[in-house]
Amino acid sequence: MANLTTVVGSPENVGISSERLLRIDSSLQRYIDQEKLAGIVALIAREEQVCYFERFGQMSRETGMPMQLETIFRIYSMTKPITSVAAMMLWEEGRFQLDDPVSRYIPSLGKMKVHQESGNGSGSSLVDPNRPMTIRDLLTHTAGLTYGMWLKDVSAVDRMYDDANLLNRGHTLEEMVEKLSELPLVFHPGTRWCYSVATDVVARLIEVISGMAFDEYLQQMIFGPLAMPDTGFHVPEEKIERLATTYSPTMSTGLKAIDTPADSFGRPPRFLGGGGGLVSTAPDYLRFAQMMLNKGELDGVRFLGRKTVELMTTNHLTPELLPYSISPSMSGFTKGYGFGLGFAVMQDVTRATAMASNGEFNWGGAANTYFWVDPQEHLIGILLTQFMPMAHYNIDREFRVLAYQALAD
Repeated sequence: MANLTTVVGSPENVGISSERLLRIDSSLQRYIDQEKLAGIVALIAREEQVCYFERFGQMSRETGMPMQLETIFRIYSMTKPITSVAAMMLWEEGRFQLDDPVSRYIPSLGKMKVHQESGNGSGSSLVDPNRPMTIRDLLTHTAGLTYGMWLKDVSAVDRMYDDANLLNRGHTLEEMVEKLSELPLVFHPGTRWCYSVATDVVARLIEVISGMAFDEYLQQMIFGPLAMPDTGFHVPEEKIERLATTYSPTMSTGLKAIDTPADSFGRPPRFLGGGGGLVSTAPDYLRFAQMMLNKGELDGVRFLGRKTVELMTTNHLTPELLPYSISPSMSGFTKGYGFGLGFAVMQDVTRATAMASNGEFNWGGAANTYFWVDPQEHLIGILLTQFMPMAHYNIDREFRVLAYQALAD
């Protein structure tokens, strides 16, 4: 089979209707015309062929620069699947077991207590966890960690995270994890699902186990071999003009810029966030998604074994932990889904708010970036914007419907 490219082929060759794909254009352009979003890049691929790849609006309203197909986006939590793959590559080498205590590799995390509110509202106490936090717990967000107050589902421990300035980009991963070890767990490991800094801890585990800095490990093991030249933790000076500006809604109508291309990502950070630190492009992320759809292989290079990909994209949560929720405002995103090792996994399409097939897996990022992989339909969708807050619009759900309604076989 020919190497994967982003050259758009005939949709009919892979069972997709060209005529029905045209519906995507008018739907996404509406977000631009109504000034809901500044710019969008959308991509659909089936059977290793790109059949839809379009851009809308501007990457910067201030400069008037039109959106480009290879615009660089902050992908935030779409970093998590990549970090999870990186960890499982070490697992395949026999470097750890999924149910190993995390403290075997990072001893300071073994001293963490569980913050427990008293039943009568008279205060709280710190108690020993019922069992050690495991690497599987980290990969499934059941470790007892949380994310601070930005998700607005605030607990006392979330406030402690913010007071400690836990995710300061001035920290190293090692410094962040050491600071984390001084804070309590929000619940006993394995007893709840909570979106959290767990994947940042996974990134530190990769450093400890591999003996390499996290960015170096990703470049050597994934980005280089997978041919993802525009993915990394910062944007080099010669590429900075390709980085899109991020926007948020104003109190009335329209958009306001909340950063500029040189902010934060214009220089290498100290904090190599495994949970949300990467920038990427639609062509680069397509290669990652296609590798996962191919059960760990792309263009003759194998990154993971078939059974490992199957394990990662199978639900690991017990019925007691379902349904899980990222935040109160995003509860609809996870209906019908379970969670694997780094990916949401569709369990029941009849309960889901998203168009999909059972077995589809996906994740998104805080600036409204999304991807999904549907093994049953051999289908990949990638939708990239730069807009916060996440879930402000239903654009990802609309894009899914528009992609699936175009299937002709």
